[in-house]
Amino acid sequence: MTDIREDSNWKRPFFTIWVGQAFSIVGSILVQFALVWWLTRETGSATVLATATIFSMLPGIFIGPFSGALVDRWNRKTIMLVADSLIALVTAGLVLVFWLGQVQVWHVLVVMLIRALGGTFHFPAMQASTSLMVPEKHLSRVAGLNQALNGVLNIAAPPLGALLMSLLPIYQVLAIDILTATVAVGTLALIRIPQPERRPEGALTPRALLSDVRDGFRYLAHWPGMLILLGLATLVNLLMNPAFSLMPLMVTRIFHGEAMHLGVMNSAEGLGVILGGLVLSVWGGFKRKVHTSMAGLIGMGLGVIVLGSAPAQMFGVALLGIGIAGFMNPITNGPLFALLQAKIAPEMQGRVFNLVGALASAASPLGLMIAAPVADHLGIRFWFWIAGASCLLMAGVALSIPAVVHLEDQPAMKRTGMPSALPVQE
Repeated sequence: MTDIREDSNWKRPFFTIWVGQAFSIVGSILVQFALVWWLTRETGSATVLATATIFSMLPGIFIGPFSGALVDRWNRKTIMLVADSLIALVTAGLVLVFWLGQVQVWHVLVVMLIRALGGTFHFPAMQASTSLMVPEKHLSRVAGLNQALNGVLNIAAPPLGALLMSLLPIYQVLAIDILTATVAVGTLALIRIPQPERRPEGALTPRALLSDVRDGFRYLAHWPGMLILLGLATLVNLLMNPAFSLMPLMVTRIFHGEAMHLGVMNSAEGLGVILGGLVLSVWGGFKRKVHTSMAGLIGMGLGVIVLGSAPAQMFGVALLGIGIAGFMNPITNGPLFALLQAKIAPEMQGRVFNLVGALASAASPLGLMIAAPVADHLGIRFWFWIAGASCLLMAGVALSIPAVVHLEDQPAMKRTGMPSALPVQE
């Protein structure tokens, strides 16, 4: 069958889905902003915010390797349709609980957990589908465009969320996500998404599923540079994720701000992300993707240090710091996603993407459990300083290891027994 990536009209089906997903992201950002701010105002507790972040991470860490294996077995379009629908359904349940005035903290935490579970299936399915819909030469630019999209939405959605929360009850704000999810499901249903040609996998049993996960680990084990990079990313996430999960408390405790201040900070980050994503989509990065990514990590670290050092009376300095960090985010992540999409065999991408995500974020819950009591007793700034310094240190270590620097020199990896060139099927 003709490879859709060789079709001059590849842009129409891909960007039809892309636009629908953009609407869905708007709703997701509004929900996330509303729930985090509600938890901040209701509890004022770093421990509660850390717990919410942990709940959002648990599916990716523990379910991610298995959901990735299932993505490689099942139809990826169906997975995305079901995941989007599930997320909308649980949000509808939370809307009802808020409307009845019966909401409790645990309700919010459970919904955040289930929404994260849906994302654990949706993300690898979308990433793996992208590599079969977009020509390889355009993957870095599409990655930059995706980062820019997130930046645009992060500029507009948080202040919009703060404004809506000042005008509407929270259940009406949450209901917007149901509408945007409907748009995403509708556009996705209209488009054919190519599937990789698969070997017969046999019946889906627990043993077969574990075997698929082991295949993913063995697949990564043949790429030592990536394993080293994942180890470094885990150390960065150990300190970086706790810092940003506590940012609402930085707004209230240090800058004595309200929801609009948090929205403006998120918008400053989003503005940085869109500019960085546009720069990456036009520039394409250095010759070596790893050099581009590590340069971005250094810049991100410097931005986080500036953010953590902003005086209480100089909110603008904090905006500058988070804007720099946002600008460097797509420079850091875009090239790595493009590298994975180009080098990993299509029929392995679901499990490998989720394994990468699970391994990279595995240390975050530990960091959050440590950060919460420390932030409550010693202050929040500490975590921003350490997180920024860890970015600088890990970038320096990565650039000193030849296996990491020459990561993309390795030929595209194929699953044992599979041909190097894979046709796609409907």
